[in-house]
Amino acid sequence: MRHARRHIVRRTARLATVCGLLIGGTMITRAVADEPPAASAAPHTAARTAAAAGAGLVSRLGTSRTAGHWVGSDGRPVVAVTDERTAEEVRRAGAEAKVVRHSMSELKSAVSALRSAPRVPGTAWALDYRSNEVVVRGDSTVSGSDWSRLTGVAEGIGEFVRMERTDGTFTTRLNGAEPILSAAGRCSAGFNVTDGTRDFILTAGHCGPTGSVWSGGGGDRQVGRTVAGSFPGDDFSLVEYADGKAGDGADVVAVGGDQGVRITGTGEPAVGQRVFRSGSTSGLRDGRVTALDATVNYPEGTVTGLIETDVCAEPGDSGGPMFSEGLALGVTSGGSGDCDKGGTTFFQPLPEAMRSLGVRLIVSAQEGAGPGAASSPPAADGGGATAPGAVAPGTAAPVTGVNGSTPLSRLPDRRNVGPGMLVVAGSLVALVATRWIRAEQDRKAYRRHYSTTWG
Repeated sequence: MRHARRHIVRRTARLATVCGLLIGGTMITRAVADEPPAASAAPHTAARTAAAAGAGLVSRLGTSRTAGHWVGSDGRPVVAVTDERTAEEVRRAGAEAKVVRHSMSELKSAVSALRSAPRVPGTAWALDYRSNEVVVRGDSTVSGSDWSRLTGVAEGIGEFVRMERTDGTFTTRLNGAEPILSAAGRCSAGFNVTDGTRDFILTAGHCGPTGSVWSGGGGDRQVGRTVAGSFPGDDFSLVEYADGKAGDGADVVAVGGDQGVRITGTGEPAVGQRVFRSGSTSGLRDGRVTALDATVNYPEGTVTGLIETDVCAEPGDSGGPMFSEGLALGVTSGGSGDCDKGGTTFFQPLPEAMRSLGVRLIVSAQEGAGPGAASSPPAADGGGATAPGAVAPGTAAPVTGVNGSTPLSRLPDRRNVGPGMLVVAGSLVALVATRWIRAEQDRKAYRRHYSTTWG
């Protein structure tokens, strides 16, 4: 009986030692394997650098010698230039140059001519830097006679104005990422902003006029009231929170599945840049910026200065946040198509809207300290567009995936390299001790056996 108990104890000790070695080895190997790349190797760092480099070159060289910039497929900045001498300057600066026929001044002159023509609802135009053209699109609601008249205007401007018909209709996309309700319909909370004293939701202007009262969830809790905005012309509005404060997690936007993205500041988009949009109808979607300074002639009126993208959207996504690499870029205005066959979606740029309204973005003080940081740092769980299940935007709600962790998820933490080595060392010591104890017990048993035998 005593021998059986010793046998069980020894087997249990060996098993525990082996488990310790496995756990410690896993902590070390996964921690090393999951070591994040250095900041200089992160893809978003290259993208931001490319956009900034392109913008800097265009600003320095001027609109008469350049025609826009974009981020190439290889991540390098590309600048459109009008002559080979300017192209050499661009190449010496480390960017790629593309020689084109028409300068930015010519392209913008064409846009001015289109804006002065009789307005045709269901049309839109934008500067296509890569093709060095102004692209004019007409949706399915534009009649043949209106399209012919606009085509005549384009032909009078020049051959660099390209005419295209598109499926669907250009409409504002009422509703949004986390629903807020008013008599005008359902819309989206875009980003939380502040004037230093009061907090607001910045959303699309077509969601409702000044004075609109908004509620959250099923409409049983008042969120706030629209106090300022612009539509048409621009497409933004400001909803003041009923209690004046956005609450916990105001720097996080929901992206579905109880997950959130922390917003650390604002940015200016670049053509070719990858962006993300969140909305209640179609969830989180991504795509590329295809043009800037776009004009859309909605049935309700004309909106200018928009960001054009190939991100899909559907009715219900309006006002939702567009962002990239933690930077807030804009709020959903409208577009055409859907997320089955794709389409075009336009966004109101965020910096322009905030300057006009006299507010700044609420961001984490730790990650976004600077001109855009809120006067008081909000908590990190929840969001300006809160996690699904929250009563209303700004209400505290857990957003797992932002800071959430589980025992298994903590294993690959690079900080566990040291503890993992301790576990391995301890297990090896235990293994050696177990073997030594067993050998010592065997020697004693051997001596007892022969002592009895030879008396």
